[in-house]
Amino acid sequence: MQQLHLLCNAHLDPVWLWEWEEGAAEALSTFRTAADFCEAFDGFVFNHNEALLYQWVEEYEPELFGRIQRLVAAGRWHIMGGWFLQPDCNMPSGESFVRQILVGRAYFAEKFGVQPSTAINFDSFGHTRGLVQILKKAGYDSYLFCRPTQAACPLPADDFRWIGYDGSPITAHRAADHYLSARGQAAAKVTQWIQQHPDQPVGLVLWGVGDHGGGPSRVDLDDLQTLRGSPSGYDIRHSTPEAYFAALHAQERQLPPHHGDLNAWAVGCYTSQIRIKQTHRLLENELFSAEKMLAAAALNGLLAYPRQELAQAQRDLLLAEFHDILPGSSIQPVEENALRLMQHGLEILARLKARAFFALCGGQRKAAEGEIPILIYNPHPYSVSGIFECEFQLPDQNWQDTFSYPTVSQEGRAIPAQAEKEQSNLNLDWRKRVVFAAELAPAQVNRYDCTLQVLPRKPAPQLQPLDGQLTLKTERLEVVINCATGLMDRYRVDGIDYLAENAFQPLVIGDDDDPWGMNVQGFREVVGRFSLMSPAEGTAFSGVRQRVLDSVRIIEDGAVRTVVEAVFSYGHSFACLHYKLPKQGTEIEVQLRVLWNEKSRMLKLALPTPFLDGRYSGQVAFGVAELPADGREVVAQKWAGVWSADGQHALTCVNDGVYGSDFADGELRLSLLRSPGYAGHPIFDRPVMAQDRFSPRIDQGERCFTFWINGGPARTRREQIDWEALSHNEKPYALSFFPSGAGDPPRPAVLLRDSVVQMTAFKQADQSEDYIIRVFEPTGEPRSTVLEVVPLGIQQEIHLSGFEIKTLRVDAVRGTVGEVDLMI
Repeated sequence: MQQLHLLCNAHLDPVWLWEWEEGAAEALSTFRTAADFCEAFDGFVFNHNEALLYQWVEEYEPELFGRIQRLVAAGRWHIMGGWFLQPDCNMPSGESFVRQILVGRAYFAEKFGVQPSTAINFDSFGHTRGLVQILKKAGYDSYLFCRPTQAACPLPADDFRWIGYDGSPITAHRAADHYLSARGQAAAKVTQWIQQHPDQPVGLVLWGVGDHGGGPSRVDLDDLQTLRGSPSGYDIRHSTPEAYFAALHAQERQLPPHHGDLNAWAVGCYTSQIRIKQTHRLLENELFSAEKMLAAAALNGLLAYPRQELAQAQRDLLLAEFHDILPGSSIQPVEENALRLMQHGLEILARLKARAFFALCGGQRKAAEGEIPILIYNPHPYSVSGIFECEFQLPDQNWQDTFSYPTVSQEGRAIPAQAEKEQSNLNLDWRKRVVFAAELAPAQVNRYDCTLQVLPRKPAPQLQPLDGQLTLKTERLEVVINCATGLMDRYRVDGIDYLAENAFQPLVIGDDDDPWGMNVQGFREVVGRFSLMSPAEGTAFSGVRQRVLDSVRIIEDGAVRTVVEAVFSYGHSFACLHYKLPKQGTEIEVQLRVLWNEKSRMLKLALPTPFLDGRYSGQVAFGVAELPADGREVVAQKWAGVWSADGQHALTCVNDGVYGSDFADGELRLSLLRSPGYAGHPIFDRPVMAQDRFSPRIDQGERCFTFWINGGPARTRREQIDWEALSHNEKPYALSFFPSGAGDPPRPAVLLRDSVVQMTAFKQADQSEDYIIRVFEPTGEPRSTVLEVVPLGIQQEIHLSGFEIKTLRVDAVRGTVGEVDLMI
């Protein structure tokens, strides 16, 4: 007989149109009602996921929590999913997804003794293909989701085999009729499904009042009981996700494969509430780099690993990844609370990183007379080359009209350095900001010593405009800034152009009031462009009163780099671009500060390239996605890149918290800001925003962005881009610090001989004193490397297939390394 599995749930967003306190109150009410019905109706099973909600019940109504534990043990209440919550499933890093599962799994195992085998994300707005390998290695055999629709993401069937980047498969089901039913309409939903699927051997219908909780109702349970007793050709049963997939697998029929993402829906969510996204990225970076520093210090016996404090910061991160927080689809108080939440995590991590840093500085010699040490800890298992910045205070205030210029050396060897404007505006020669080019040795403290040379004044920039252009030319790099437009007209590496004229143009794009972008697939209508201000306008905007400035000007120039500043305006908005152009190497840094005050508009930054028929790709969770090159809005993580049609050249762009972009006709457009209403939901043809009052808009005010651009041979870019993105996001820790000279220098903790392979995690295990190292192959090609755990004398060759994740457990007592389950 045909089977129809009824899955009762009560979708409840912890926050969305309400704040978390209301979400907690609704969780208590919904769970209490569901428990009543589980006890009253024979055969009824209630399903719910999300450890966060159970934690609220445990804390605020322990008696109800005990009832749920008994119902779970009796099989009347089913723990499904097993994650901490339902996160956004595109923007968190692969390591964040691991933690969502790890924390949720540990909680449900401890409190209920269960481990779900079906992962569920009913309400997330799309799903990265990178999830497949994570799910497989976490012990899941199936995945249940609702979005996107068939129109937005054509799938071969609602039941299919989802294939990951590494080739691993998982069975997936799209619940096309969504996860909820209106009160009193569950039986009608089931009846309609039966009529539409008369010949389907195994079916699944999700029901229950949702969005603000609710779940089962007495009228629905009575109606379903009647329906179950009537002839329909189906064995209709209250069920669970695992039971449905077991029945599906029992058919032994070959399901069609799907090799892509499950995208796209709500493409505006890749950009809305950009502060949430940037702070989330920062919290990810700080958590994972803090773990690496603390694990290195603990492995060297320098401190006790602060597991509980890290767990608090990690919980802040996981909650911020909720699918109505990170995508920016919530009300303004939720945005403010989320920023406060993440700042809490960042404050914890700032203190922990300082603790680790000072411990790792042991054994550094005392500074000689006149030396100012700068110590930089590189948390990565490979060397990192780049331009580093650090501020320090002079021993005493210099009240003379002279300038103390720092020079930098390493072990007595001078390295390129220059002084730049410090963060403060104290007009006194006392605070210093030094910028220098260096290569950091891996997994250790690197020492640099500054000495001061007293000059009559700070040296003036040597580079000057010529024929309306600012041109920087080095052995490998040529950059031209147009003084009439403020835009970059040339970026040439080793004789090859990687950008076309008018690069870094801020574009104003037509948009609407919907923060999700529910009814669009892209944002392509250019309605305006920021233009260079006149000298008078630019001077006034810059806050300068004693002279008139050119609107394109060199503000820093030295042995390390030239910094060019350009100021623009559009409508009620303003922008300041900084081009940071290196004297060595090919990577340029671009910083954009925007004062945005437009409504129902989007801001994009245009990077035209000569690769008109190029391919477009970007980093996703434990993978690289080939992205559409037809102007559709797409999502990527730390980097995106354009690859020439002949496969010979590539331009890559690393970011510090931007996720949306598009690419068409050779032009990459980075999505920076949107200005819809908070939680402005389109319904029929009704106005989205109230038409009788002022309504606040998303992302009004000052916002800042940083990008790192590099061009070169395609294979080189492919092999280097992931570690460049990681080292720019998980920045080495730099501080001017005078060490005591006591102790011995700690040994590097973990080294990898191949800098292509990524170390995404190095931490202590959650339940033991062992150490966990997670590595990932990011190019899609098989690769081997040698892992060294230096304090334990371990050297072990590691083999990875393309895009493979491996989790390694280091037993510090036995001095051994072995591959283990992802969930450690």
